[in-house]
Amino acid sequence: MLHKQLLAEAISKSRLLALITAVNSCGGLLTVLQAYYLALSINAVFLEGAAVSAITNWLAILAAVILCRSIVVWWGDILAHRLALTIQTELRQRLLQHLLALGPVMVSRQPSGSMVNLLTEGIENLEPYFARYLPQIITSALIPLFILLFVFYQDMIAALLLLLTAPLIPFFMVLIGKAAEKLNKKQWEKLSYLSSHFLDVLQGLTTLKVFGRSKEQAAVIARMSDDFRDTTLQVLRVAFLSALALELIATISTALVAVTVGLKLLFGDLVFTQAFFVLLLAPEYYLPLRLLGTHFHAGMAGAAAAEQIYRILAIPVLSAGGPQEPFPRQSSISLSFDSVSYSYQTSGEWALKGLEFAIRSGERVAVVGESGAGKTTIANLLLRFIRPNAGAIKINDRLLDELSCEDWLRHVAYVPQAPHLFSGTIADNIAFGGSYSREAVAEAAKQAGAHAFIEQLPQGYQTIVGEGGRSLSGGERQRLAIARAFLLDAPLILLDEATASLDPYSENVISIALEKLFQGRTVIIIAHRLSTISRADRIIVLEQGQVAEIGKHDELIKRDGVYSRLVTAFRGVQ
Repeated sequence: MLHKQLLAEAISKSRLLALITAVNSCGGLLTVLQAYYLALSINAVFLEGAAVSAITNWLAILAAVILCRSIVVWWGDILAHRLALTIQTELRQRLLQHLLALGPVMVSRQPSGSMVNLLTEGIENLEPYFARYLPQIITSALIPLFILLFVFYQDMIAALLLLLTAPLIPFFMVLIGKAAEKLNKKQWEKLSYLSSHFLDVLQGLTTLKVFGRSKEQAAVIARMSDDFRDTTLQVLRVAFLSALALELIATISTALVAVTVGLKLLFGDLVFTQAFFVLLLAPEYYLPLRLLGTHFHAGMAGAAAAEQIYRILAIPVLSAGGPQEPFPRQSSISLSFDSVSYSYQTSGEWALKGLEFAIRSGERVAVVGESGAGKTTIANLLLRFIRPNAGAIKINDRLLDELSCEDWLRHVAYVPQAPHLFSGTIADNIAFGGSYSREAVAEAAKQAGAHAFIEQLPQGYQTIVGEGGRSLSGGERQRLAIARAFLLDAPLILLDEATASLDPYSENVISIALEKLFQGRTVIIIAHRLSTISRADRIIVLEQGQVAEIGKHDELIKRDGVYSRLVTAFRGVQ
């Protein structure tokens, strides 16, 4: 049972695969030579009474054949593992690049734990498939064929017995393998689900502790682990059953050949050399098929992981929409949304529907609306994470879809509500967008109001922050994100309300830094707080993916429309 896509991966490495085939073929010929010279030597010494010195040449050849066979087997293993490693590395790179190309919107729909498990354990499960199972298929096709040809020349009946009994091994292997294939898929699904749930528990540990549900989740993980263990044991039971069946068939078949050869030797239809030669080759004939059965279950584990890998690779990547034109550095940015519609669902539930508005260069615009009104979708469209289903976004009177994505993103400084910091130094996290001097990094930190707290850290700018910046407070992480924006010096600032969940001191420091950042730049603020909204040049009010109102704070309040209701509701919860 071959996985078509994995087989295509191996065929793409045709030279290496051809070399493995050639090496395995040499192994088959050396097996026949070893049996032949061993039969000659034993016949000469024990039946013909020849002295050992008389067969020195045969023994030397036999020793050389054994040595060469050992080298060939070793070399074949090296080549097979090289094939596996090459394909694993390329698949991991392709999967990672595909996930990056899909972008955060598409990737967020996949369980994080499952993705991590796929990139690590899933790719590693392919190693037995390419290093053992696939080469063994080649070996099982070539070596028995070589042996059969030589046996046929020596004893036709023994050759027919080998030919008739050999198919029984792959038959039972496939028969038992169908049950094993379902169990392997079930095992992989349970492992992926366990990984996702465990990561979810770790990320939500604070919430679990607060609500006193941590012990309950520990029991859930224990139960899931038990389910995974039981499924793994079921796979092992089938594997052991398969091994028993294949060994039994091979042993009985070898015994039948031995009985046939013995009888013909007894009645003088075969000489000892021929009979012993055939008897030595019989176990070697079944050995590749038995080993194929042994590696079959490891191959099925790889095939189960491959199903998930190629499922992710089959998710279509966001199309560029046409030729990508260079977008030279712009000193200012103006933009417009012309009848823009977008749906996250194929069912046609619109996140944005016919959205129309324009933002002038240097203008500060707040985008407000209830949850689900389409604010985040606007940010995702401008960041090129998604493309409109209809309509057009224009940047300085040029279509955004036609601009080089890399060039465009150099013009956008995005400051999210919950910025992500990577494990590394403070300086590396600030300079994440490119190569900058220490002086430039320090100046950006000063403008962001971050320099003072950085200087108080044990190693200053070289202090290592943990994954996600867990060693820093929310306000400190936010200031580092603003420092990134200062360093990038982009003409367009896209801000997802950066002070929504901060203490008054941090909010004040960040507000001052943002005022500096906004100077001379076009600013789009996805706003949640009234203090931010009221300072905007204009406010775009969204309702169900459409523009409900546009105007200044005072104007919109007087209209007593959607915006007025939002402000009243906001004041009501203060």
